[in-house]
Amino acid sequence: MGSSSTCFFAAISLICLLMCASSINAQLTPTFYAKSCPKLLNIVRATMAKSVAKEPRIGASILRLFFHDCFVNGCDASVLLEDTPTFKGEKNAYPNQNSLRGFKLMDIIKRNVEAICKATVSCSDILALAARDSVVLLGGPSWTVPLGRKDTRTASESAANANLPPATANLATLISLFASKNLTARDMTALSGAHTIGMARCTTFRSRIYNEANSINATFATSKMANCPSVGGDNNLAPLDMSTSNHFDNGYFKTLMAKQGLLHSDQELFNGGSQDAWVRLYAKSNYAFAQDFVAAMVKMGNISPLTGFNGEIRKHCRFVNQ
Repeated sequence: MGSSSTCFFAAISLICLLMCASSINAQLTPTFYAKSCPKLLNIVRATMAKSVAKEPRIGASILRLFFHDCFVNGCDASVLLEDTPTFKGEKNAYPNQNSLRGFKLMDIIKRNVEAICKATVSCSDILALAARDSVVLLGGPSWTVPLGRKDTRTASESAANANLPPATANLATLISLFASKNLTARDMTALSGAHTIGMARCTTFRSRIYNEANSINATFATSKMANCPSVGGDNNLAPLDMSTSNHFDNGYFKTLMAKQGLLHSDQELFNGGSQDAWVRLYAKSNYAFAQDFVAAMVKMGNISPLTGFNGEIRKHCRFVNQ
């Protein structure tokens, strides 16, 4: 066999090896960092525990950060990036502007991880773990997080505006947006249960409490008007679930059945439509809600991850590597 033929077959073999490696790495797995960063889960959990103990609301903020990351071009930590001369990031998209929180905490977790496992763990995987820990630390269910994501080198404000469900969305729009991410209407309703923790700004629910008399409890609406005037006070906050805003349970679904959903998009889940039955089930059974929420979170965490030779391991979550 000639030298040219030998080189040809050697090149083919190398390509096959690379393709196989890429295929192996493309599968997320809970043990991805078992050897390269065995203390990862403990580092993330300890940092989250300290932060949640100091400010329980930060748990809801990190969970929301993960959701808003995954819904825009996949779970790739694009939401954490600052604007650059070549792209306008997602932080100032309409659903995120003056709303998303937790960026400083992500910086702290990343710094703690880097101190033990330098240039090893992606920001997207850290965010996925932190979101899980947020739920657990606030009394919710736990689950095993598949890992192995890489971080993207770009972000898109326009994609965030197009893909993130607005607070004013009707049920058909919500179902369509979730379906575009391969999430079912059942997944959507279970994931919406994350609103059992956290707060919303007056500007996101003003129209509902002043204009939606037929679908909102009158006493509830009046109580919200005290802190959300018809003009001004845009950033005044109200709990998404009055009963358990710092405890992860099925209280959110009970509020929907009482016509006390804070956002229009919340109440759309229980307003004579296709999701009423799921809301009733979750309101009745915290176990059923927890089971479906966990399954939907794992499913959402698998939206278009960058793996293998795609993406990078960012040194700092706010900036791409130079």
